[in-house]
Amino acid sequence: MELFEKLYDEQENVKVRFVGFTTEHTRYDFGIVFTNMFFGKPLVVCMQTGRSTLLDPKDIEDIDHLQTVFRISDRQQAADLAEFFNVTIPSVHSYTQYE
Repeated sequence: MELFEKLYDEQENVKVRFVGFTTEHTRYDFGIVFTNMFFGKPLVVCMQTGRSTLLDPKDIEDIDHLQTVFRISDRQQAADLAEFFNVTIPSVHSYTQYE
């Protein structure tokens, strides 16, 4: 009996952007993976904490979501982060990944 049932195993060449910046109170270092997986949403990884999430423009507008996923206690810092992501992450065209 097989231990795992494989759901998918895909390989692709992707564009990855590494960016570090500071705001008035905080330093951020992110890796942003632009892939065709995950319905076209970029995978954003905080290089300091290892926390990651998929983000599209609607997710970026949700300050509470950003606070939760990146564990940011200050709402203004999360708003600063949202502003950065609005400029950095292009709008994605959602599409059906599974049929």
